[in-house]
Amino acid sequence: MANFWKSCPFFTYSGHVTATTWNRAKTPENGNGSGETPEMDAIALGRRIRFLRKSKQMTLDDISAVVDTAPSQLSLIENGKREPKLSLLKALAGAFDVGVDDLLGTEPPSRRAALEIELERAQRGPLYESLGLPTVRVGTRLPMDVLESLVGLQHELERRLNEQAATPEEARRANTALRHEMRRRNNYYKEIEQEASKVLSAVGHDSGPLSHHRAADIAEHLGFSLRFVGNLPHSTRSVTDLKNMRIYLTQANRTEHDPRSVLLQALGHHVLGHKTPTDYSDFLSQRVATNYFAAALMMPEKSTVEYLRRAKNNRELAIEDLRDAFAVSYESAAHRFTNLATEHLGMTCHFQKVHESGILHKAYENDRVNFPADHTGAIEGQSICRYWTSRVVFEQMDKFRSFEQYTDTVNGTYWCTARTERHSSGLYSLSIGVPFEHVKWFRGRDTKERCQSTCPDENCCRRPPANLSDQWFGNAWPATRANTHLLAAMPTGAFPGVDETEVYSFLQRQED
Repeated sequence: MANFWKSCPFFTYSGHVTATTWNRAKTPENGNGSGETPEMDAIALGRRIRFLRKSKQMTLDDISAVVDTAPSQLSLIENGKREPKLSLLKALAGAFDVGVDDLLGTEPPSRRAALEIELERAQRGPLYESLGLPTVRVGTRLPMDVLESLVGLQHELERRLNEQAATPEEARRANTALRHEMRRRNNYYKEIEQEASKVLSAVGHDSGPLSHHRAADIAEHLGFSLRFVGNLPHSTRSVTDLKNMRIYLTQANRTEHDPRSVLLQALGHHVLGHKTPTDYSDFLSQRVATNYFAAALMMPEKSTVEYLRRAKNNRELAIEDLRDAFAVSYESAAHRFTNLATEHLGMTCHFQKVHESGILHKAYENDRVNFPADHTGAIEGQSICRYWTSRVVFEQMDKFRSFEQYTDTVNGTYWCTARTERHSSGLYSLSIGVPFEHVKWFRGRDTKERCQSTCPDENCCRRPPANLSDQWFGNAWPATRANTHLLAAMPTGAFPGVDETEVYSFLQRQED
């Protein structure tokens, strides 16, 4: 586990961590053991198939007769718009007298193929889409110099946009890469589930809510003692003293974080073998891993899956019931549902945490819901469509029960269930959604609430209605809030935002 998270393909953090005094004693590193294979790159595969076909001087009709597939289907595959089944891949490899691995190779067969792949990817990305330009047909008739120019323009536009980006750009890139990794794995990490299961077995817990007493047993089993104090460094939730094997937690009466979860996250760093983060991507992935670990302890995989399957069989799936069954927060229950829904229930889903201002703070999806995104693919900080459940829920008077709604989007119809919760930074909605095909398993599927969203079309909700615009355009001058944090540099250090001197001074005071 120690090396698993460090192997994830995140973007590099430009500001290298120079402070090395955080480093704990080194532990042996293990292989990732994931057994994962790279995703099929449909665009690169299509260009390679086209290159091999033309090198054999074969037409689509020629190859169609050999592999028994319609030319129109082969054309879609060559254009990267469809992924072939393994049986067809083998047939194509045989027709070209190459191995399947040669077809799936990552190296483009020629300079032109590399440019075609890059332009095709660019035109399917959020940056090109935001420009509203017509797509260029990337075919053999497109002159090489035009191809070079279009790819060069794309590079220059991305470079200029990145130069103009705010200073947290690296954090956004790292978060985007992590979200893509989570989607690729359906937000399910077997390695962490196994580590959590070992710990739970050691303390004899296998079902029901995890009590504070049992959480303390876990700490004791792992060799840690606990200390509650009222003077933790202000930038920390907990501090772990590895020299004396102690974990310090806050003694404050009011906190937005479940003390059990804070403790289990601190223990997660130890169990998962984390080392001092080398960059922001590493820091972020470690935090996600420990959150996952804590959730897997508070909602054990075996008993949680059994509970969800019973609810599914009864067509009574409900996030609030999962929350109550394991005595966790609604947000924790929603996150845990995304961990297990695809792997064990066979359904795709999405999660959102949206501020009352409409700004997206956290999200996950593997069901193709069209979250708004900037040119880098980052979705945090974007405005959610005002017709989505995660926005409409703020208008509901009944805050005791969950709110359900069907939303027709450009990517299909989704059913979502949502609640609102208040935090120190404002009111947030927490929502879980599924494609229409999965709604039959959920309580609340009989809702009559329905909205239509055409986002990212600006006429959906980005622009004011014509009657209001006609009356007020040019006659309004709002005084905006100055969000100075947007101009701030990313916090420095191995643990961003944490004052190393403050933490060391705190630990020294505990020994005096």
